[in-house]
Amino acid sequence: MLEENFQKIIEMIEKRRDMVYHKITEQQILLYLEIGQFLFEIKASSGYGAKVIDKAAKWMKDNYPAAKNYNRRNLYRMVEFYETYKDSSELLKLTTQLSWSNNLLILDGTKDNQEREFYLKLSIKERYSKRELDRQLDSAYYQRYLIAPDKNLLLPSTTKTIDEDDYPNTKILDLYSLEFLDLPNNYSEKDFKNEIIKNMKNFILEVGKNFTFIEEEYRVQVGKQDFFIDLLFFSRELSCLVAFELKIGKYKAEYASKMALYLEALDRDVKRKEENPSVGIILCTSKDDAVVEYSMSKSMSQTLVSEYKLKLIDRKLLENKLKQVKELLENEKDDEK
Repeated sequence: MLEENFQKIIEMIEKRRDMVYHKITEQQILLYLEIGQFLFEIKASSGYGAKVIDKAAKWMKDNYPAAKNYNRRNLYRMVEFYETYKDSSELLKLTTQLSWSNNLLILDGTKDNQEREFYLKLSIKERYSKRELDRQLDSAYYQRYLIAPDKNLLLPSTTKTIDEDDYPNTKILDLYSLEFLDLPNNYSEKDFKNEIIKNMKNFILEVGKNFTFIEEEYRVQVGKQDFFIDLLFFSRELSCLVAFELKIGKYKAEYASKMALYLEALDRDVKRKEENPSVGIILCTSKDDAVVEYSMSKSMSQTLVSEYKLKLIDRKLLENKLKQVKELLENEKDDEK
């Protein structure tokens, strides 16, 4: 039908709107960087120090009152912004693709350039709103991403490094933060599932925006028996079905065989030819890594066991764990030499 072709008009409009928005954002960030550099250099050479920014803010208020964004606080942020990124042209290019508010969140919530690069690329790729980015920073997504186990390398299209363009969140995390769920003290697996369904937008933000929800209690048939997968998703980046099993206690070895049955049924009867083998994620409140390893050691299972927490995870604990992981990797490299 002729009318169906008119959809292209909407696509043209949206494309140009996006281009205009990104161009405006880019010019705004470049302007703030330019002002930051200007004041930084005056501060360094004039002998007035930080007073230069105070004087500039007062001058702007008296002579350019319409420009409310150029108050003392914002001028300080522009100088700080420039000073942080001035030695990295690659990161500077990334900053121009994000809003000023998102840039400030990253500036305040990160400790080094590697972490800044992570959140800059993640925000660009996932098109995070200010609220979504703030949540990822609060939940220490960077630290949780880096301590995810190497078994992720068995999954299609995943990567252990954070240096490539194909960025998070394709990786299955070892630890998920589900602080947005409003669960009673003594909750059941049914309560757990229902709360995730009610908070699906937040759950997808946590597991990855590339996940598309298919169905709860998804039925697969094996022989004459029906089995039901708690939550079934499709990952566009992994190009595979992803089955979630929700548990309210510690991981048990028998969970692995049940998930293996689900994945086999999905691959035989549901998966399309062009898709990758299905992946299973068992969410538990805790796990014994040895039990996980032993229960899956006899097969190249596409199953991962992840813990979840119902409160925001202590960032210092995660940073200490990340430090241990880095030290372990360095020791392994030394042993190989």
